Amino acid sequence: MTSNPEPPAAALPPEPPPAIGTRELRKVYGTKAAVDGLNLIVPRGSFFGFLGPNGAGKTTTIRMLMGLAPPTSGEIEILGLAMPGRAVEIKRKIGLVPDESLLFDHLTGPEFVEFVGRMYLLPRPVAHDRARELIALFELDSSQKKLIGEYSKGMRKRVAMAAALIHRPELFLLDEPFEGVDAVGARLMKEILIDQVRQGATVFLTSHVLEVVERLCERVAIIHQGRLILEGRISEFREGTETLEDVFVRVIGADRVSENLEWL
Repeated sequence: MTSNPEPPAAALPPEPPPAIGTRELRKVYGTKAAVDGLNLIVPRGSFFGFLGPNGAGKTTTIRMLMGLAPPTSGEIEILGLAMPGRAVEIKRKIGLVPDESLLFDHLTGPEFVEFVGRMYLLPRPVAHDRARELIALFELDSSQKKLIGEYSKGMRKRVAMAAALIHRPELFLLDEPFEGVDAVGARLMKEILIDQVRQGATVFLTSHVLEVVERLCERVAIIHQGRLILEGRISEFREGTETLEDVFVRVIGADRVSENLEWL
């Protein structure tokens, strides 16, 4: 008697491409490489911290990921799409909070957020309603008639975050998003970002506040002098009871104790 053959196993769906992938990415200004051979993979649906000391190349990297600064050499892929060849498609899927808070100072907060929604091709009534809802969510109602040029730094960060959310992006690129934001505003922003990751979005975050990164991010990369020196889960490279700050100081070679000044 011939036994029936086992039915073929169902093929697993292919893994989606990473949210961000770079290969030998370089950006040179004059004779100095601000980013030097960066190979980085950011999985989809992750809260990813991108760390480094001042001048390490973090902001330059984000500018290249956004298509605002062309790389000198190397490759960038965002959400499975090549940059810069498919830059327009990529930008429609990204929400950006830049370090410089590049906002329009002569618009009110609601006007700016609605304008961003229209730039992402939302219908005018949808952009209008979402802008008002986001302004209320970020507790900027009392300042909705004030021009952005009169906003504090923390308020500018809140309105930038509101604008980044309006089109429900798949990927957030956040350069020091909590800088200048008070504790209440920062808590609100963190909760919103955590919820976005739960819904499948990816957050790529730079911050000098390592305690915040340690609480939010499951994976981090550390860049120093334009080169990637560490990447992975935080738990993978801790030694003993080290904090993320301890790891950061150790790997960039800044763990020596400074000499005390006689007069200080």
